[in-house]
Amino acid sequence: QVHLVESGGASVQAGGSLRLSCAVPGFTDSRNCMAWFRQAPGKEREGVVHVDMDDNVTYADSVKGRFTASRPNAKNTLILQMDNLKPDDTATYYCAADLRTAWCRSKSYVYWGQGTQVTVSS
Repeated sequence: QVHLVESGGASVQAGGSLRLSCAVPGFTDSRNCMAWFRQAPGKEREGVVHVDMDDNVTYADSVKGRFTASRPNAKNTLILQMDNLKPDDTATYYCAADLRTAWCRSKSYVYWGQGTQVTVSS
């Protein structure tokens, strides 16, 4: 019954910006962790950003300084502001979330969105 609602994927030129949003209405104000992953054709899925139960944020090295994650007051939404996009950022981006301490501490997630496509052209 937990559904992740993703939005914001689009096609942009290199150097442009996009804002991805992931909302999980069922989480309300409970403690949770959320993350954005991405997967490009022929590549493994990689974690882009993780936000733990204490709102600590970790980024993949490839996006540090360009992507910024934030969570609204209700903490049931994860925003990913992506600036200075590069062609290598092209991928399907998936939101993920969990409510369990052990899973969150290991950056594992049981709830997944269906993905939103980000395409960055040169």
